[in-house]
Amino acid sequence: MAGSGSHWPPTPLLDNTCAVDTNANSELLPAQDPFSAEAMDPLPCFGAWLMEARTFEPNDPDAMALATATPAGVPSVRMVLLKGIGSDGSFVFYTNAQSRKGLEIDANPQAALCFHWKSLRRQVRIEGPLSEVSPQQADAYFRSRARGSQLGAVASDQSRPLPGRAILETRAAELAKRYPSEIPRPPHWTGFAVYARTIEFWRSRPDRLHDRMLYTRTPQAWHRTLLYP
Repeated sequence: MAGSGSHWPPTPLLDNTCAVDTNANSELLPAQDPFSAEAMDPLPCFGAWLMEARTFEPNDPDAMALATATPAGVPSVRMVLLKGIGSDGSFVFYTNAQSRKGLEIDANPQAALCFHWKSLRRQVRIEGPLSEVSPQQADAYFRSRARGSQLGAVASDQSRPLPGRAILETRAAELAKRYPSEIPRPPHWTGFAVYARTIEFWRSRPDRLHDRMLYTRTPQAWHRTLLYP
């Protein structure tokens, strides 16, 4: 803040020559390249980009920013992990439904997602309504998690005030003794699917002349729109 006496380091010069990582697969099938004239469905394109990210992105290629909002339009955003993609274009993640995002989803079931694969200099943005996955699907995924992750999910009153970390650790230890084998999924821990109404692909190009292709779902098919960067 001006006049506060704080001294911030200078902002580094921006790289104006950035391009897609040359290690990335440049031999995608035309139907898998979102900027190809033959790519009329964004889902195979996303799948191909995700597979490349899992190869070349060193940290959490399945991580995505999840934005939700209150009914009054007050937004919040956090990172979650993609845990599945439905054939209908639903992007699935899991969380505590009593957390801040869970309460916002319940009151205003619309969301936006953003994948940022820095090593590939690519982004994908997804927007659409949310719905809860079936209890059977939530059970199956909960059982697939590591035991420590299961204990953490049950022990945490996510987003609520925590008087001290020792309380959380004690609760987790008590749960481990109570459930020496299978840990039941709490009913408030579940999954949500974002049904993609729009999917936008962004690819870095030199001189900030980036590529952007927006796919919008219609009753018949997907509509493509090339956007200015």
